[in-house]
Amino acid sequence: MSITADASATVPSVDDRRLPSPAVLIATLGTVGIVVSLMQTLVIPIIPLLPSLLHASAADASWVITAALLAGAVFTPISGRLGDMFGKRRVLLANLLMMIAGSVICGAFSSLVPEIIGRSLQGAAIGAIPLGISIMRDELPPERVGSAMAIMSATLGVGGAVGLPAAAFIGQNADWHVLFWTAAGLGVVCAILVFLLVPESPVRTPARFDFGGAVGLSVALLSLLIAITKGADWGWGSGSILALFAVSLAVFLGWGYFELRQKAPLVDLRVSARPRVLFTNVASIAVGFSLYAMSLGFPQLLMAPEGTGYGFGLEMVNAGLVLAPSGLVMMLLSPVSARLTRARGPKVTLMLGATVIAVGYLCAVVLMNGVWEIMLASLIVAGGVGLAYAAMPALIMGAVPITETAAANGLNSLMRSIGTSTSAAVTSVVLAHMTIAYGGHVLPSREGFHTIFFIAMAAAVLAIVLTACIPMGRKAEA
Repeated sequence: MSITADASATVPSVDDRRLPSPAVLIATLGTVGIVVSLMQTLVIPIIPLLPSLLHASAADASWVITAALLAGAVFTPISGRLGDMFGKRRVLLANLLMMIAGSVICGAFSSLVPEIIGRSLQGAAIGAIPLGISIMRDELPPERVGSAMAIMSATLGVGGAVGLPAAAFIGQNADWHVLFWTAAGLGVVCAILVFLLVPESPVRTPARFDFGGAVGLSVALLSLLIAITKGADWGWGSGSILALFAVSLAVFLGWGYFELRQKAPLVDLRVSARPRVLFTNVASIAVGFSLYAMSLGFPQLLMAPEGTGYGFGLEMVNAGLVLAPSGLVMMLLSPVSARLTRARGPKVTLMLGATVIAVGYLCAVVLMNGVWEIMLASLIVAGGVGLAYAAMPALIMGAVPITETAAANGLNSLMRSIGTSTSAAVTSVVLAHMTIAYGGHVLPSREGFHTIFFIAMAAAVLAIVLTACIPMGRKAEA
C-alpha cells in the first residue's frame, strides 16, 4: 500500500479557509489533551472512600476505575477512524461532549450504576488526544508539526501527573461531587475553544463505517482488559478469567480475518503490520507499562507510614505535589524531543527515552531514603516518558497514509492503554502479595516496591530492544 493518500480521499490542493495561528492551535489542542487526560487520575484520591460513598462493596466500587479504562481503550481507535471519515474536529467535539455528559452524571448522582456510566463517558474522551495529533499534522506548517505533535502526545502523561494533586486537594477540602462538576466546567471551556479556534480538517476518507469491525474489536478488548484488570480480584486461574482470555483470543483472530476482507476496515491491518508501525506499537505497550508503574508505585511509597522503615507518611495532596513536577518535565521535554527527532530521527529519540526510563527506575531502587530522592527518580522517569511519547506519533505517521493518521494514532494510543492496564494488574498483584504487617494493617513491603521498579525497568529495556528493531527509510514504509 502506498503511503500517499488514495483516490477516494478528499485532500484539497488549495486551502482558503481562515486558520488560527499555529501557536493558538497548538495551545488549544494541548489544553484539550491535558483536560481529557485528567480523567485518568480524577478519582484516585477518593478510591478508599468509594465503597462507602456509593454504598457498594469494594469489588463493585472498583468498576468506577475500570469503566473509564475500558471505555477509553474501546473508543480511542473507533474515534480515530470516525475522525478520518467524517471530520476530526467534529469527532473531537463529540468526545468532549461525552466527557461533559459523563461528568454531569457523576456529579449529579451518588450511586454505583450512574457513576459507572458517567466514568465510562469520561474515559471515552481520551480519544481526543490522537485526534488532536492528526489535526496538527493536517493544519500546521511542516516546520511546526514535529514539536506540536510532541507536545500533544506528552499531554497524556502531563494531565495525569498534574491532575493528581489538584484532585486530591478538591477531594480533601470539598464534597467529592465537586471533582466531577469541575471536570464538566473544564470540558465546557475546551469545547468552546475547539468550536471557535480549531478548523475542520480538509483530509477525509469517505467510506462506510465498519460496524462489524468496531463490534469485534470492542468485544475482544473488553474481554482482554477485564481479564487483566480483574485477574487479581477473581483469581488468575479462575474459570471466569480463563474464559475471558479465551474469548479475547478467539474474537481477535476472527476480527483480524474479518478486517482483512473489508474494503474500508476500522483498522487497516496491512498497514499496522508494517514493521515500523508494528514495532512502534509493541514498544508503546512497554513504555505505557513503565509510566503507570510510576503513577501507582510512587504515591503509595510516599504515603506509607514512616514506621514501616521505608515510607514517608505524606498525605495524598503532599504526595501529589511531590510528583506534580514530573508532568511539567514531560511537557518541557516535548520540544527537546522534537528537535532531537529532526536531528537524529524518531527511532533514536524513542530509544533514548526508554533508556532514561530504565535509569529512572534504577535510581528509584537505589534512592529510597528521602522524599527528594523519590522526586528525582520520578523526574527522570517522566523525562524518559516525555521523550518516548513524543517520538511515537512521528514514527507512526511516517509510515501510514495521511488519510489514516487519526486511526493509526488511535491504535497507538490503544497500545499505550493496554500497557497501562497490564501495569496496573501486575503492580496490584505484586504489592498485594509482598507485604508486611503494620499497626494491624497489611501494607506493601520494601521488597514489593523494589520488585515493581525492577519490572518497570525490564519493560523499558524491552522497549529499547523493540525500538532497535524498527526499520527506517522509505522501504520500511512501503
